[in-house]
Amino acid sequence: MAAKRIRKEITDLGRENLGDIRLTPNESNVFQWRAVLPGPVGSPYEGGVFEVDVRVPDDYPFSPPQLQFLTKVYHCNIASTGVICEFLLKTAWSPALSLYKVVLSLSSLLTDPNPGDPLVPAIAQEYKKNRKKHDETAREWVKL
Repeated sequence: MAAKRIRKEITDLGRENLGDIRLTPNESNVFQWRAVLPGPVGSPYEGGVFEVDVRVPDDYPFSPPQLQFLTKVYHCNIASTGVICEFLLKTAWSPALSLYKVVLSLSSLLTDPNPGDPLVPAIAQEYKKNRKKHDETAREWVKL
């Protein structure tokens, strides 16, 4: 069932306007995908390019995909290992969502972090208390 759903999503991707976002399955394994997200304009991540590993579980779409940033990013909802604390991938997951929608949500997370549900509390505190310093540090990481 998961493979059938994934094939449908591959077909549907051809009709979506992803802009500069790239989302592609591995040619030899449709359960492994790669997303490439440009840093959103107007965010501290602007100018960056972020690679994300996407793993689709065998019981997809009844379980959410597992996403992990391969590019280091200074963000309160993304650990240094690339693990993502994302509401959509936890309690809000629905089989009606697609990989495309998950990746769009991830791009949105770069624009609008959720310091109320941080994976890295120190960055969340800095975001809330000294936004200028947070944004400067995030921009420095983008340059690196």
